[in-house]
Amino acid sequence: MCQDQTRPTLATQLDEVAAGAAKRFPAEVLSTFKDGIKNVKATGIEANAIQVGDLAIDAELTGWDGNTIKLSELWKSGPVVLMWYRGGWCPYCNLQLRAMQKELSAIEGAGARLVVLTPELPEKAKETAERNGLAMIALHDKDNELAKQYGIAFDLPPAIIPMYRDKLKLGSFNGNDKMELPLSATYVIDSSGKITYAFLDADYTKRAEPTEVMAAVKAL
Repeated sequence: MCQDQTRPTLATQLDEVAAGAAKRFPAEVLSTFKDGIKNVKATGIEANAIQVGDLAIDAELTGWDGNTIKLSELWKSGPVVLMWYRGGWCPYCNLQLRAMQKELSAIEGAGARLVVLTPELPEKAKETAERNGLAMIALHDKDNELAKQYGIAFDLPPAIIPMYRDKLKLGSFNGNDKMELPLSATYVIDSSGKITYAFLDADYTKRAEPTEVMAAVKAL
């Protein structure tokens, strides 16, 4: 499939959302969020997470449709693109999901499967899927259990907890009172279960570019 040269990159769209947020929120709020990103990066989470060359971790997870899927059964039949999103409340996540949906036919045409994981409750994930017109496999990573095994889950820095707890109502989305999230990580896993591509960034405004993910899939 040839890339639509008129379509803006995901990075460009994400930058536009970030620029819009910069105009809407007070400087002190923006500063708090930036400091939060720095604090998460300072934990070393990006370097300590599962990396290229590591074996993927298997799990059985249930989607909003009630079907349970074992991840290894998927990658045994071909490459898997495994992508975490924080929740439907996150505009950056919604952009990424829509961008990957546009590449879904190309990913499947290359013999791969796109699987998205999220800590948000199945009914919330269903709303996210319907709102964004998604047809990909979406699985519930309850309490970030698998994200923790991949080393991509983190506790929210104290300074930003009130915003996530009181304004975004994170607990109502995830079904618990834990103030934690996963990185918006993307992995490509080959049929032997080995990770061949990893996008890891503590900055939630940065996401794997769909063209890079497709290149990683095609390389297999």
